[in-house]
Amino acid sequence: MKKNKKNIWEFPWGYTESFSVMGGILITGFLLQFFSGNVDIEMLHASANLIIGIIIFFIPVVFTIFRKKPIYHWFSGIPFSVTVIATLLILSLIMGLIPQQTGSADLYSDFSFRMGFTRISSSWPFVLVYLICLLSLETIIIKRFLSFRIKDYPFYLIHLGIWLLLFTAGLGAADMRSYVMYVREGETEWRVYNEKGQVLELPIAIELNDFDMELYPPKLAAIDRETGDIQPIGKPDFYQIDEQNPKGNLAGWEIAIEKYIHHAVRNSDSTYREVHMPGASPAVKISARNQQNNIVKTGWVCAGNSAQLYMTLPLNDQYTIVMTQPEPKRFLSDVFVYTKEGEKKHSIIEVNNPLRLGSWTIYQYGYDAEAGRLSSYSSFQLIYDPWLPGVYIGIILLAAGALCMLWSGNKKRRNEYEME
Repeated sequence: MKKNKKNIWEFPWGYTESFSVMGGILITGFLLQFFSGNVDIEMLHASANLIIGIIIFFIPVVFTIFRKKPIYHWFSGIPFSVTVIATLLILSLIMGLIPQQTGSADLYSDFSFRMGFTRISSSWPFVLVYLICLLSLETIIIKRFLSFRIKDYPFYLIHLGIWLLLFTAGLGAADMRSYVMYVREGETEWRVYNEKGQVLELPIAIELNDFDMELYPPKLAAIDRETGDIQPIGKPDFYQIDEQNPKGNLAGWEIAIEKYIHHAVRNSDSTYREVHMPGASPAVKISARNQQNNIVKTGWVCAGNSAQLYMTLPLNDQYTIVMTQPEPKRFLSDVFVYTKEGEKKHSIIEVNNPLRLGSWTIYQYGYDAEAGRLSSYSSFQLIYDPWLPGVYIGIILLAAGALCMLWSGNKKRRNEYEME
């Protein structure tokens, strides 16, 4: 008996209709993008994003009225879900492959710029697909809850986590702010500059008690006394100071460490002593032996800084031994942070160890690179994101669901093994 072939747009809809619908949404998005430009994310700040979020939340709830209709089963079904995820992944792939940038008037004539390829996260195609993804995901969750089964808890945790993560990260983007604040030692600062160079006063202030830095041991190099070129030219050779391995070779000279002081100040014109103070600089006493004629040169070498002069060890008329500036190992700021609500908190802020205070996250951003340890200021990056707790909760739910799914899967396999 010959089967009747189902026509397109005849229910139940499958992958053909799903890809057609998403194709239409993408075309609509690119047309909006081409003629009107990017979505103005700044318009979605509080409380506009909260209102939009409530509307997004209640649309799938109201949509359950049609849960017996074929359109509902298609919207919450596998073909459409797979299509939406695939579309979102393609847009994310474009975002990863094409450098993203902030648009300006002189770039507006560029085709990729006008189509939103260089600003995917705020382009109309991405925003429309993102909204469809949220609505479809919530519809799937509600549909599953309507036939609730306790053994499906990994499904609920994973999908609720993904939905909450997408919901808070997307709608919270308009409220997120990023500033860089420069604070001098002993002073309190609450002002920053925005992108237009205007001064803004923040509801949070930072008092810098002290800025400190830990340094790696520096390196030694042989340079040409006339040109300053590090030898050998083209393939410069460095000797990393290491008291556990006190010998090395530079430009045909055998180098041996006699004494190394990490925090050193000049004791005389040609000697150093250990003093722990801001102006201290690494210094090393070395002996250099020429491997051809056994001539030996001994003396101190110091990189110096803004507080004291450098010192080199001349080897002959052509070469001299110098010390490179030590590279920072760790830099940190001892601060007090104040809020308008009267809260005061003491913290040590360093790279990868930010301070979180309410909706604010404060990162160690930089310092005066030329002054190094003697930097008179420290710079901080302040991130304001009131939706961040929702993102964390979404991640926790997602991780918990994944672990529960692994556990239930292993339990099921153990039961099948015992039955055998």
